[in-house]
Amino acid sequence: MKAFYTDHFVLPLPAGHRFPMEKYSRLRDLVKTITAIDLVEAPPASDTQILYAHDPTYLSNVIKGKLTPQEQREIGFPWSEKMVERSRRSAGATVAAAKCALEEGIAVNLAGGTHHAYRAMGSGFCVFNDSAIAARTLQKEINSKLKIAIIDLDVHQGNGTASILQNDSSIFTLSIHGENNFPFTKEQSDLDLGLADGCNDQTYLASLEQCLDDLSFRFKADYLIYLAGADPHEGDRLGRLKMSKDGMRLRDEMVFQYALDNRQPVAISMAGGYGREIASTVDIHFQTIKTALHFQQEC
Repeated sequence: MKAFYTDHFVLPLPAGHRFPMEKYSRLRDLVKTITAIDLVEAPPASDTQILYAHDPTYLSNVIKGKLTPQEQREIGFPWSEKMVERSRRSAGATVAAAKCALEEGIAVNLAGGTHHAYRAMGSGFCVFNDSAIAARTLQKEINSKLKIAIIDLDVHQGNGTASILQNDSSIFTLSIHGENNFPFTKEQSDLDLGLADGCNDQTYLASLEQCLDDLSFRFKADYLIYLAGADPHEGDRLGRLKMSKDGMRLRDEMVFQYALDNRQPVAISMAGGYGREIASTVDIHFQTIKTALHFQQEC
């Protein structure tokens, strides 16, 4: 299985910044201990690929450092050339994983899941929307008839993804998230399920099963993009749900089994994770990757 990494393209952040940039290098250190996983440096997403999902003026302003102070505050990162390169690579990793999964069944981006980025605006630590870019890239560069489902299980709604793809009947957006969590004004995905604070394993997994059934009934996907957020975990300081580590594994298994049963390739991004202890977030992400490898070997 191939895993695409970007952690050595460091986004410089001020001291005390709450974004856990360290988790990416720590995750790669764990992944490289598994000989069955081939670590690959992520290529940058090209301007053309980014423009499949984003507004040309917005892209130009990001590249040239013309984002206003308010736009930078909305993203949550100060602008720098390294921020631009890091954002290109994070999107490029999902594009690369998406193309790889067409050949190998499953592939992973060790970062990504930047689902709060809108067509003409970044938000919530997200500059470019990697899932929308990757889905459109597959259709533009590989197969124009490909029908893609984006299964977003980050604890925060994939508002940017829903907005970018709201009029695109060839890409289905599914988001299961905390109803009372960020973003506080939700967009409309093709299928949304907002969960109450304190949601446990049993409720979450039953909800996911129902949503996957609804997805099958409403949309015949050829391909899946899966945002495997670590933030529904009970140890997450921003998540507000009560999923155990075993529950998180069962969540991943349910998605991968769904893909296997339906013969759908799946590209995975790690998405959010803000554990009170960073090690717990890294552990959840690593568990997702090991679970994916198990299913890839069954394909």
